[in-house]
Amino acid sequence: MRSLIDIAELSLDEIDSLLATANDIIDNPEKYSEKCKGKKLATLFFEPSTRTRLSFEAAMYELGGNVLGFSEATSSSTAKGESVADTAKTVSCYADIIAMRHPKEGAPLVASMNASIPVINAGDGGHNHPTQTLADLLTIKREKGGFDNLTVGLCGDLKFGRTVHSLINALRRYNNVKFVLISPNELKLPDYIKESLKKDNFEVFETTDLEAAMPKLDILYMTRVQRERFFNEEEYLRLKDSYILTPEKLKNAKSDLSILHPLPRVNEISVAIDDDPRACYFKQVLNGKYMRMALILMLLGVK
Repeated sequence: MRSLIDIAELSLDEIDSLLATANDIIDNPEKYSEKCKGKKLATLFFEPSTRTRLSFEAAMYELGGNVLGFSEATSSSTAKGESVADTAKTVSCYADIIAMRHPKEGAPLVASMNASIPVINAGDGGHNHPTQTLADLLTIKREKGGFDNLTVGLCGDLKFGRTVHSLINALRRYNNVKFVLISPNELKLPDYIKESLKKDNFEVFETTDLEAAMPKLDILYMTRVQRERFFNEEEYLRLKDSYILTPEKLKNAKSDLSILHPLPRVNEISVAIDDDPRACYFKQVLNGKYMRMALILMLLGVK
C-alpha cells in the first residue's frame, strides 16, 4: 500500500506515467468511467477548500466510484478531541482511499502512518500540496510540451505558499530550469529551499520588481498573500496587495507566456486578464481533476 504525502516521493517515470494517464483520460473519458466502480474515496478536509475537495470528488465520481467525508473540522470528531491517527484508523474501515487537507504540517503523514488504506495529502499548512503540483505540471506540459529549459517566475507569497514549495521540488528534477523569485522581503522563499537549489546549480534570481522580471519569463506562477498564515492582521493588510497583475504589466511579456495561479485569487490577477490567451489558471483547475483521477487509479493499483 502506498500514499502520496510529498511530490518528491514520485519518480520522474511515475510523474510521466501520471501525465500520460491524465492525457488519455482527457482524450478517452468513457474508457475510465467504471474503473473505480465499488470503490470509496474519503475526503477529510479540516481546512476550507473549493477546488481541491470538489475536484477529488468529481475525479472519483467520473471514475465510477463513490465519495464520503467532511468539509470542515467542526463536523468531525476532531471537535471532540479525536486525534488524526484515530480518525485515519476509523476511516480506513469505511473507505478505500483518503484525501486529507489539514492546517498542521505533517498531519497527512501521521494519517498515512496509521491508516490501512492509501492517503493523499491534499495540502498541509504551509508545507506541501502535491496534487496541486500535479495539476501545475499537466498544465505546463500541455502548454509548453515539456519542462526543460524553462524560466519560471514565482510571484507573491513564497514564504508560506505550499503550492510554490511543491512546484519547485518537482521542477528541480528537470534540466536547465531557471527560477525567478518575485516577492516582498517579508515573504521571500525560505532560505533552506534557495540554498538547496543553488547547491544543485540552479539559477535563482530574487527581485521585488515583477515588471522588470516579466520579459524573461516562460511561466508566471502568481499566488495570493494568504491571510490564514499570518499571526498579525496589520502585517497581512500591509502586504496583501504587493503584486496585482494587470494587462499593462504584461506589455513586455512573451507572447507565449503561460500565467498560472493555484487559486483562489483575491485580487492579485485582474479579471481583465481572464480573456488573455496566456491565462491558464482555469485550465489548471480542470487539469487538477484529470491528474487526481490518474493518481487515484495509481494508488488503488487499478490498471
